[in-house]
Amino acid sequence: MPEDGVELTPSQKLLSSEEILRLSKLFVKEGVQKIRLTGGEPLVRKDVVEIIRGLNELRDIGLQTIAMTTNGVTLARKAPALQEAGLDLINVSLDTLISAKFEFISRRKGWNHVMKGIDTALDLGYNPVKVNCVVMRGMNEEEICDFVAFTKDKNVDVRFIEYMPFDGNKWNSKKMVSYLEMMDTIKARWPDFSRMQDHPNDTSKAYRVPGYKGQVGFITSMSEHFCGTCNRIRLTADGNLKVCLFGNTEVSLRDVMRASPDDTELSEVISAAVKRKKKQHAEYLEDKINIKCLSESLSLRNLSMSPKHSFTSMKHTGFISACLLSTRQPYYVQIRQCWTGDEESMKYWETDRKARLAETSEHGDGTVCKQDYYDYILTRNPSQNKSEPGCDSLTHVDTAGKTKMVDVGYKPDTVRTAVASATIFVGEKVFPLIKENKMKKGDVLSISQLAGIMAAKRTAELIPLCHNIFISGVDVSFELNEEKHCIHITSSAKTDGKTGVEMEAIMAASVAAITIYDMCKAVSKDMVIHDVRLEQKTGGARGDYHRQK
Repeated sequence: MPEDGVELTPSQKLLSSEEILRLSKLFVKEGVQKIRLTGGEPLVRKDVVEIIRGLNELRDIGLQTIAMTTNGVTLARKAPALQEAGLDLINVSLDTLISAKFEFISRRKGWNHVMKGIDTALDLGYNPVKVNCVVMRGMNEEEICDFVAFTKDKNVDVRFIEYMPFDGNKWNSKKMVSYLEMMDTIKARWPDFSRMQDHPNDTSKAYRVPGYKGQVGFITSMSEHFCGTCNRIRLTADGNLKVCLFGNTEVSLRDVMRASPDDTELSEVISAAVKRKKKQHAEYLEDKINIKCLSESLSLRNLSMSPKHSFTSMKHTGFISACLLSTRQPYYVQIRQCWTGDEESMKYWETDRKARLAETSEHGDGTVCKQDYYDYILTRNPSQNKSEPGCDSLTHVDTAGKTKMVDVGYKPDTVRTAVASATIFVGEKVFPLIKENKMKKGDVLSISQLAGIMAAKRTAELIPLCHNIFISGVDVSFELNEEKHCIHITSSAKTDGKTGVEMEAIMAASVAAITIYDMCKAVSKDMVIHDVRLEQKTGGARGDYHRQK
């Protein structure tokens, strides 16, 4: 749970219970046999029991299984009603067996309630109760054996999930504990820990300790992805269809559904989306452990609406997972983060670059120092990149003058920063409305700040030859000039990678300015965006840059 909580989606944007059941009926008619209610947290919905009861009525047309994934806090109280309504399977998300650590992770008390919920579900005959545990280095990897021991006397299926890169979870590859590492830890204590038979399309690799009542599974989303056999699709709380949890492409079924009572177009949209399902994590993740971004394959694709896309390919193949939380969760996998004001995280902005490189080399953290880098440049294969540091030639064209994307694979990871700026002259009429926050569309500066941050994260999708890189920090700030009736925008970006963030910083400033224009254009269209430019950048083989005043 983020420290400052999560923003709730307005109820009118969420699917109603009737809309959920309408979509569910459509999917079941086309062959979906299992529906899981997940989130977020599905039990926050007051109508969740009625939804399950409605799903239960779809068994006559082919639905076989109704499942739920919950945080378990209110499960003990609600489990009897859920079972009576028709719920078949229960998964409980639990990352620790230590009460104090549970409160630290979830930012709330409730560990005892979760444990009571698991016991209640077992008493009601749920066989087994699945317990989902995301293993994070430095957080709970020392509890792996404790979770295995938890299966000794309880009919639970503990499923260890490899830590995955969702936007907002402060992704760091060093936090991931791989399936094989977990296996080594367990087998050191239980050498006879043995493999069980998996079912087709299972996401979990099943194991058990001989003589134990429960079992253990591993969901190897990162180290040994199972995308080739994945038959799952996801429907978000606000009605967007995602064919891959990692993908950033969504299609709104809510809008199509609310526009027409006819299910024909709805079926065509779903079919087109399903046919776009990728062979691996939305083509973002290629390396099994050294998670690398495939920047060349990050373009968003429009889903075809052609009637030729039949829906029959889904028959008898999968299930749909419906997110019923009243909060829209950030499932975008740019593998980047937003910096919004932590000065400590930006300490390198104030540090001399040579001193930083010397410090890095001295501490031996694996980062290549400046001299090592130049030694590598002199000895590497010159065909890798024709453009050397300090070269005045264009790097995005080859010797024949054709467009190319620069290969940065040979470069070392270094800390790189960039600052850009833009000015928008809004005029005498618009300026006081922004300053006093009286614009009817809302808080102009806050929304423009968010737009700028989001744009920086999407730069590689908008600028064709930009690399999709990990951004560790983005900030957008505003300075209001009442005398000139203008707003000066300053954006900053930071990464620790192989290429710079100049375009990300420029994109942030530009889109922030455009958003100000968009939010104020009903009052005046005489606004002018002026002087978008890079102010400074640090890091990289070509050295630092500071615009002359």
